[in-house]
Amino acid sequence: MRHRSLTALALAAAVAVSTAGCTVERHWGGSSKTGGSGKAKVGLVTKTDTNPYFVELRSAAAAAAKANGADFSALAGQFDGDNDGQVRAIENLMQQGVNTILITPSSSTGVLKAIKDARDAGILVIALDTATEPPDAVDATFATDNFAAGEQQGAYVKAALKGADPKLLMVDGTAGSSVDTQRHGGFLKGIGLKDGAPEIKGHTNANGDQSLAQQGMENLLQRTTDLNAVYTMNEPMGRGAYAALKARGLDNQLIVGSIDGGCEGVQNVKNGQFAVTVMQFPRKMAEQGVLAAVEYAKTGKKPSGFVNTGSTAITDHPMPGVPSKDTAWGLQNCWGGGK
Repeated sequence: MRHRSLTALALAAAVAVSTAGCTVERHWGGSSKTGGSGKAKVGLVTKTDTNPYFVELRSAAAAAAKANGADFSALAGQFDGDNDGQVRAIENLMQQGVNTILITPSSSTGVLKAIKDARDAGILVIALDTATEPPDAVDATFATDNFAAGEQQGAYVKAALKGADPKLLMVDGTAGSSVDTQRHGGFLKGIGLKDGAPEIKGHTNANGDQSLAQQGMENLLQRTTDLNAVYTMNEPMGRGAYAALKARGLDNQLIVGSIDGGCEGVQNVKNGQFAVTVMQFPRKMAEQGVLAAVEYAKTGKKPSGFVNTGSTAITDHPMPGVPSKDTAWGLQNCWGGGK
């Protein structure tokens, strides 16, 4: 009877994966144990398993787990915004018996019920990269201070304008997401504007997608080409916006800024497509998350609050008052390959 129950549970777990639309990297089974039980069993849930940013984060977490003797399992949604896939991934990891879940939530609120269920079961839950709303829905968050990253980007663009009034277009991410909101707000503070200011000539949301950003920028350029600055919320959207600007012959008259620090993005700075990008550090998020999991497994001690893993402006044209590193340094420290 016990054997049949365990078999049924295993089949249920397999069905959960196959119907979730999430993808599995690998896993080791194990019974559910909470902190202080000894060995760390870490489950990672990313937004997707194809975006280079999350590939880097997953690879770093796997390496850190191996180096610290922890079991490791990774799942992901099929696309950015796949909340149902992430919920099923959490449920699957609970069935595997993990004692820590590291998650990059697809939305700030879309997986809160599943996170609560995990925490109620004694599992440490740490958000990586993207904060939940409210923040204390998880035990701790290890992420870039996205407001500060946006502020660096805005401060650079303001300095690069050398006193000229901004004539700005903004390419935002997913409306309502915490990362988008924080980067957008930080940029405006850095450049010294507020939403609705006449210096902002238009904005579009592109959901992090390069093609949508190009299309959105093409639409914005129908209104005006009297511009001198472009904000992009991440590098893929920066490349989409740049393609539209270049097609209109505007690429040399604008200061384009972005955020991420992928190797391709740093190369975009080196090639002059972006004036600046602000690098974030997914490896730090993953490594610090795994170390916290190991500590929790050994002692039961949980981290808490927000831990800023830092950001650095990358440009080959430094501006007074804006700390930055050049692209040579950026290519040594970027993520996503191509170094």
